[in-house]
Amino acid sequence: FLEDYNQVNTSQMKLVMFMDAVTHVSRIARIIRQPFGNALLLGMGGSGRQSLTRLAAHMSEFDCFQIELSKNYGTAEWREDLRQVMMKAGLKNKPIVFLFSDTQIKSESFLEDINNILNSGDVPNIYGFDELEEIYTEMKPIVQDAGTQPTKTNLFSAYTKRVRNNLHTVLTMSPLGEIFRARLRQFPALV
Repeated sequence: FLEDYNQVNTSQMKLVMFMDAVTHVSRIARIIRQPFGNALLLGMGGSGRQSLTRLAAHMSEFDCFQIELSKNYGTAEWREDLRQVMMKAGLKNKPIVFLFSDTQIKSESFLEDINNILNSGDVPNIYGFDELEEIYTEMKPIVQDAGTQPTKTNLFSAYTKRVRNNLHTVLTMSPLGEIFRARLRQFPALV
């Protein structure tokens, strides 16, 4: 699988697949293949959490998305990235792994949004009017096929269910320090 990953992706991974690494990859793959399968990976930086997650996503034939931080990356860019990932999972019904590291937290609102996704499959006020209309239009035949009335509530509920089924959030964090414990207390869905 590692050789296959390196042939398909432009960024090569040079991993030594010792027994613990193989075990961790298989665990991550098993978690993300489950409906509503999300993971919190704890460990020191450089221990392979992100690389093993990318490999597990590739083995499961899931897309893997990770934000690209820049100096100007803020809440607006975060919300746009999140919206696109959620729409891909919900409208296109594609399984996707959203890989997010504690080093990428520029604002605690990032964790609040992830907490909301893990709880309900939605982030309040993330969609504009046009995006909501697109969601309603795309979900209408699916809701009707299920024998449910295509009300806006039912359409959005079916969409969020798809998001929760297809969007697999993998958080990589360092367990050291008081910040980690404070974040877990503040955002309990992360656990």
